[in-house]
Amino acid sequence: MADQHQHPHGPEPSASDIKLVIAASSAGTIFEWYDFFIYGTMAAFIGKAFFPSVGPTLQILLVWAGFAVGFGFRPLGAILFGYFGDKLGRKYTFLVTVTLMGISTAGVGLIPSADTIGLWAPLIVIVLRILQGLALGGEYGGAAIYVSEHSPPSRRGYFTGYIQGSVVGGFVLSIIVVLLNQAAFSDDVLAAWGWRVPFLLSLALLAISLWMRLKLSESPVFIAMREEGEISGNPFVESFTYPGNKKRIFIALFGVTGILTTIWYTAFFSALSFLKGPMRVDATVVEVVIGLTALISMSFYVIVGGWSDKIGRKLPLVIGAAATLVLIFPLFWGMGTLANPGLQASARAAPVVVSGQACATDPFADLSGNKLSDCGKLLETLTASGVPYTVQAADQLSLTVGGRAVDIAPAWLADDAAHKKDADKARKAGIEAALTAHGFDFSVQTPGLPALLGIAGILLVLGALSALTYGGVAAQLCEMFPAPIRYSSMSIPYHIGAGYLGGFLPLIASYINARTGDAYAGLWYTWVVVAFGLIVAIWGLHGGPPRDYGEDAS
Repeated sequence: MADQHQHPHGPEPSASDIKLVIAASSAGTIFEWYDFFIYGTMAAFIGKAFFPSVGPTLQILLVWAGFAVGFGFRPLGAILFGYFGDKLGRKYTFLVTVTLMGISTAGVGLIPSADTIGLWAPLIVIVLRILQGLALGGEYGGAAIYVSEHSPPSRRGYFTGYIQGSVVGGFVLSIIVVLLNQAAFSDDVLAAWGWRVPFLLSLALLAISLWMRLKLSESPVFIAMREEGEISGNPFVESFTYPGNKKRIFIALFGVTGILTTIWYTAFFSALSFLKGPMRVDATVVEVVIGLTALISMSFYVIVGGWSDKIGRKLPLVIGAAATLVLIFPLFWGMGTLANPGLQASARAAPVVVSGQACATDPFADLSGNKLSDCGKLLETLTASGVPYTVQAADQLSLTVGGRAVDIAPAWLADDAAHKKDADKARKAGIEAALTAHGFDFSVQTPGLPALLGIAGILLVLGALSALTYGGVAAQLCEMFPAPIRYSSMSIPYHIGAGYLGGFLPLIASYINARTGDAYAGLWYTWVVVAFGLIVAIWGLHGGPPRDYGEDAS
């Protein structure tokens, strides 16, 4: 099946052309992912501005739900822009996506708060997140294919590795901007309007990205297809009817994207949420450490991409996935011990036990109208405070710390609308005071230098695991599919996997943590997805040196 129809070749780009292609594509990718990630990085401010009337646990879950909505629409964006990319060209399609992303992000910074316009505020946020998801669904495939189709086959992994590293670059840029924003404004100004500045900055980044990308020419492969009359009639339909493509899409979805995306979000967003949340580490310290380690890890993606040019795309991915299954829990346990050793020691020395009837918590109770049981209210407060606990069924409600009973004040348990907020505050203050008397420390943590270096080392290991499973993937996905339907065929599985398996990870992991009261329980989601993906990858991916589609079209 290796005929010219499947392998059109355009004019060979010069070295300067390739440098411009990589620079413009990488910069645009950094800016576009910055736009997408700034929402997650500013989660605390977004929750207070647009979801002010709910408790802290539900507030952060609603923010992550909004985060997930954007990812949920990525597959639709992949279908839409994949179609245009295969029909009209790579260059102009991702010019449209970066414009849509920049305008949508700036829009989040312009929405009045819920205190001003009520429910319209979160609803408009959701609409803008949908537009962002649509835009991102077309961006990655466009940038990856554009660089891949300009690259010589022997260096395709290395050159596209810059695109992979640029995704991390967007995350790093979002953290840098947040830190600068925090340094420039007081806490009061940040809470009032300063948090909006990083969103409005996207307009400047959009202008830079458009200026750079307008300098680019069309992909040589697309030019050749157009000249030879090989443009697909309907890329979306043909992606599912082309011989063998359904199998390749399945492998790309679960055996490639499912692995890389869950590891990526665990390494960066789960670590960020874990350290700032249950471990109570100072937010600025967390952002600096994660920002620096992510910046260093950007080089890992380029290194792995180049390595995959020599040994093939499969081996690094399989190594990274297998290592993740072995290391993911120990790495987070180690990070928790270094970040807040007092919490770990107190939990062991004075275990918390909650007893009662209907001892379960529902993070979405405020939305569903269901009332938590008295036991569930205690669990919700312990979870929000990052305290591990054990649940026992009993007729009478009780809370013990190290075997000693804690007096439960009636004011803690009120659930009528008029007194609920006061009850939540009283319960939090009372429980934390009781636990403080038994050695628990609820102050903001600032780990010493040795601990910070240890945390940074763990984060770099997580970054390396992500790079192993991600560095060579852009080249791999481009090589898996025929050129006339490449934009659609690789974008669809990539964005279904990244949109649902990865994009919903912060929400699902946070929900699991909230339901169990275990800050580490959400890691099981990552473990299960990666384990299944590893089986698919071993079964479905070709080993050995890289090969173009058509050299082995099975």
